[in-house]
Amino acid sequence: MSDSDPPITLYRLQACPYCERVVRTLQDLGLDYTSRFVEPMHSERNVVKRVAGSRPVPAIVDERTGVTMSESANVVEYLESTYGGGLVDVGGDD
Repeated sequence: MSDSDPPITLYRLQACPYCERVVRTLQDLGLDYTSRFVEPMHSERNVVKRVAGSRPVPAIVDERTGVTMSESANVVEYLESTYGGGLVDVGGDD
């Protein structure tokens, strides 16, 4: 990851309602992230398996905290608990 890359990477599918739920949460929390669209065929999502250990999407990698996880409900809960309460400094100026 370079200094200019957002610390959160979201692995997602086009038109996936579970992925869009995570996107909305990221946007609501004002978090910068990089989207990586992956193969629609579950068996071909090798990039997700390499980074997350399994193939389901959405999956995120948060370089800031070292967390990698999948499943939209888990990801939303993580994002809200980590960034929603201001627990981690996201580098914004007040």
